Amino acid sequence: MDTDLNGRVVMVTGASSGIGAATARAYGREGARVAITYRSGRDKAEKVAADVEAAGGQAHVVPLDLDDPPSIDRAVADVIEHWGGIDVLVANAVQWGGDGPPDPSTRFEDVPVAAWESMTRANLVGTAASVRAVLPGMRAKEWGRIVLISSGVAEEGLPGPGPYGTAKAGLYGLARGLAWNAGRDGILVNVVAPGLTLTESRPGIPQAVLDTLAAATPSRRLSDPDDVARLIVFLGSGANGNLTGELVREGSSAARAPHIGG
Repeated sequence: MDTDLNGRVVMVTGASSGIGAATARAYGREGARVAITYRSGRDKAEKVAADVEAAGGQAHVVPLDLDDPPSIDRAVADVIEHWGGIDVLVANAVQWGGDGPPDPSTRFEDVPVAAWESMTRANLVGTAASVRAVLPGMRAKEWGRIVLISSGVAEEGLPGPGPYGTAKAGLYGLARGLAWNAGRDGILVNVVAPGLTLTESRPGIPQAVLDTLAAATPSRRLSDPDDVARLIVFLGSGANGNLTGELVREGSSAARAPHIGG
């Protein structure tokens, strides 16, 4: 399968760990030039960059904060100045705010409006701002691929407060509108919604719980970041000739870990 990625410029947001890091490495194996964005973990991002180059790609590390629109514009401008353009955007970055994933015991009405504003601003509006920044260059080339990374909780729900799931669900509406807005310019936009994925940020889940969740899936196993990355690379490549405006689930919706976001 020809991905047509050799030499293409791919920007992967939130690529210092987890699915983003696996995706950056996967694009590197295709010979792409990969821009790796990070918010605070530059050391980790530099390690991923070294992995990308060892895999046969080129890498460039740049800071980006979803909750700071000017930093998004600066990051995109940096990559364009460095490599001349951006062909593929993988909008993977997520911002939890506070101390991480929400407490499932929190009642909906106890979540302050400010938390809703912060979560949706970063994870929905921030993602839209990332897309907005790369679109002019893609339109000029009449070619582009955009992959938005959502979460299984967008459909399954999440006990406790709902801002994260709401923001992630909004990415599908964003993709549907973009598919029509940008499709005639050769730009394809899709959403990947991973279920529970075995990333390095989830070491504390008891094996018995993982086994139960895996048994509830058709394949009898949970996805790892490389599984998700391979799907992202297909959608964000020339191998995807005309699939756009779709939400693709990675892993089974039966695999529910309601206290942990996908």
